[in-house]
Amino acid sequence: MVDKSEKFNWLVRVGYFSRAILYSVLGLIALTRADQISEGTNGVFRAVEDYPGGIVILWIMVIGLTAYALFRFCSPLFDIENNGSDKKGWAKRIGHAGSGVGHLALAYSAYQFANSTGGSGGGAQEAASGVLSMDFGGTVLGLLGVIFFVVAIFQAKKGISGDFMNRISAQAPDATRWLGGAGYLARSVVYAVIGWSLFKAGFLAGGADQVKSLGDAVASLAGEGFIFTLTAIGLLLFGLFSLVLARYRIIPDLDSSAGVPKFRV
Repeated sequence: MVDKSEKFNWLVRVGYFSRAILYSVLGLIALTRADQISEGTNGVFRAVEDYPGGIVILWIMVIGLTAYALFRFCSPLFDIENNGSDKKGWAKRIGHAGSGVGHLALAYSAYQFANSTGGSGGGAQEAASGVLSMDFGGTVLGLLGVIFFVVAIFQAKKGISGDFMNRISAQAPDATRWLGGAGYLARSVVYAVIGWSLFKAGFLAGGADQVKSLGDAVASLAGEGFIFTLTAIGLLLFGLFSLVLARYRIIPDLDSSAGVPKFRV
């Protein structure tokens, strides 16, 4: 019989596998199909849909990205990775919650394509428009932008320091360190672009159409020459890094007595 801990473990690994598909395809499209990257994140899911067995892959991504989002939500709720409750610890945990929200949005986009309804092409903008229609909606978007800036800083720090290796088995391939380093640096660029779009929409009255999703952020760099190329390569490498994590990431166990995730190396 499979216990809760093993189910949790496998769901998270499917999540990392789904993330590997997402970033690998995103990087490849950015490098080889400039016309499709202009479609933003929808271009990624449309490309997956066109692959043999694409619908099956999309459903795996729906499940995996949702599982990964729930895994990230466990960080602020249970501190499963022992980040602590000081300012630095809470900054990381809030960043993980933001990652959870973002991956739930990606899971929903994948669901739209898997369910043959297609993407609306403006999901991020539509959501932002809804937030802006509420009281203090601009402040919410602006603060979310600040959170993305903080996350971008942590992503860059991870890439430079390599401290992400503390959560990876020693049996992982030797190339894991530089795959992750390049990938995190590329993600820091993309997160900064998303953060700036949210900051403009919320605090500078830029409007909901300023808000960028993951794919939109990459597409917005298309005219930036080597910055775009290096970011695209980095995202492709992050996809490969995520594939390594699907096998070698040390996953927190679920405590059988309390049902609360605990990190055990």
